[in-house]
Amino acid sequence: MTGKLTTHVLDISIGKPACGVLVELVSVGLNRKRETIDASYTNEDGRLNKPLLEGKALKKGIYELHFYVGDYFRNRGASAENPSFLDCVPVRFGISEPASHYHVPLLISPGGYSTYRGS
Repeated sequence: MTGKLTTHVLDISIGKPACGVLVELVSVGLNRKRETIDASYTNEDGRLNKPLLEGKALKKGIYELHFYVGDYFRNRGASAENPSFLDCVPVRFGISEPASHYHVPLLISPGGYSTYRGS
């Protein structure tokens, strides 16, 4: 089995996928030095067009996904606040089995969010 890292974003305030959310993948090194690995926008299905990492590129370690939801909510007119209550949602997680599929979904609304390890 080839491991991979995927994500998707669902806007639970409207019950639809969140299109146009910038997602950054950051590696957190042993000395807590951060390195941006990739950045991409979610498509009409709230997903990225390809896995963030897969195969040999998926390694053990600590990672963060940065979801720029403030821009998304302002662009769709859901937030008149500037800055929005939620701007960038960081999700830090560990990969211990690089041969596995790691799926990190984000459920958002203008006032909150939730995440979990999906399948």
